[in-house]
Amino acid sequence: MTLMGLWLSFCLVFFLGIGIATGLANNESWVAANSISPGALLVAAYSPLESFGRFCATIMALGIIANSVPGTYSAALGCQVLGRYGLVVPRWVWSCIMVSIQLILALAGREHLLVIMQNFLALMGYWIEFMVFIVLVEHCWFRRGKPAFDWGKWKDKQYLPIGIAALISFLLGWLGAVLGMYQVWFTGPLAQLSGPSDIGMWVGVGFTVVSYFPLRWVELRHFGR
Repeated sequence: MTLMGLWLSFCLVFFLGIGIATGLANNESWVAANSISPGALLVAAYSPLESFGRFCATIMALGIIANSVPGTYSAALGCQVLGRYGLVVPRWVWSCIMVSIQLILALAGREHLLVIMQNFLALMGYWIEFMVFIVLVEHCWFRRGKPAFDWGKWKDKQYLPIGIAALISFLLGWLGAVLGMYQVWFTGPLAQLSGPSDIGMWVGVGFTVVSYFPLRWVELRHFGR
């Protein structure tokens, strides 16, 4: 049910995006609106519907805001699990802090924030693969045949892994990503040799996996967890 809900909602927005992007090739008024902002383009695209179009554009704008709510709530949870000091602060307070930060960034960077975020978000995709492979190696190799997790001990530091091996492997993965990334502001030496093309994700995954095996083995031998 969750997958179907996400799939249907994503498809609606994707088709709208495809239609608007296709129209940019032949519609001069849309091109002019796009030079102002994505919001202006959205309003121009709905303009043939007149009042109902303005209503649709408003709903779309509010939908973008609503879409940030789960991320804000997740960030509040992340602040609480950083440690016992973060847990003392109520979740609604963390949520208010996150919204305040978002508002300040939006107001201060409304002229240039979109370009900055587009360049920055392109980098955020690298780290996901590093964490996925660290977890896969941990579960499929180092925890193979061991008892299942005791989820009731999620706050017990003596039960949880130290995390040194994961941290070092993660940072080495980022080193590989930098060497292989092909972004608007930086081209890594390995990316330059490959075309240039962006191979940062795969180089980073290789660095992560190759380093995690020996580092985790040493961590287990020394700390036992």
